[in-house]
Amino acid sequence: MTARDDVLGRIRRANSAAGVSDAGRAPSPAAEAGYRTAGDRDQAELLELLADRLVDYRATVRRTTADRLAGEVAAALALRDARRVVVPAGLDVFGPGGPPEGLEVITDDGLHALVPAGGSVGDSAEGDAPEAVVPATGVLDGCDGAITGAAVAIAETGTIVLDAGPDQGRRAITLVPDYHLCIVRADQVVELVPEGVERLAGASGRPLTWISGPSATSDIELNRVEGVHGPRTLEVILVEP
Repeated sequence: MTARDDVLGRIRRANSAAGVSDAGRAPSPAAEAGYRTAGDRDQAELLELLADRLVDYRATVRRTTADRLAGEVAAALALRDARRVVVPAGLDVFGPGGPPEGLEVITDDGLHALVPAGGSVGDSAEGDAPEAVVPATGVLDGCDGAITGAAVAIAETGTIVLDAGPDQGRRAITLVPDYHLCIVRADQVVELVPEGVERLAGASGRPLTWISGPSATSDIELNRVEGVHGPRTLEVILVEP
């Protein structure tokens, strides 16, 4: 018996004891314990709460409407003097007018190099069958920031979740550049974590990135250091109705 078989066996025995079949689920432990699984705030209250939590985490928050989104994105990038950004291929934030003059936009689908079977990055030759697709982090290092959408935002915890959807792209683009500009629509904001998890049910099998403020750690002598595990700066644009 392998370690995997042992772990799966324990899970099956625990499920059996809880009355769970392979085809069904037991009642939510959170619901049985009386924990809140659904919020009661209206949309305006949710946006205020999310903005408050994000600011508390040292993120910058901008609020706009859909028809002014392109201008708000341009203003945010201009304030940082960003000249080169990476954007998921499935996200259109600049509209028919295109990006501002002087801004180079790289789509995430152009950031990868093919690796031949048994080879390494840089070894690929024309006609080789690719074994894997590897992020061109060198290109990302040269970007001033990344712009993405979001899958869901949780107001109570100030958390934004990315699920690698078309408007969010591959995880690398939000981990390597030092600046992340994230666009969150009002209808993507929920109040509680269980509601957020429920919204993510369709993302099974895709990598999830849970973001609560800019990347930071206080592991060493309790001194806060930002930008260790991801972007040093998080800016969120809340798109209201």
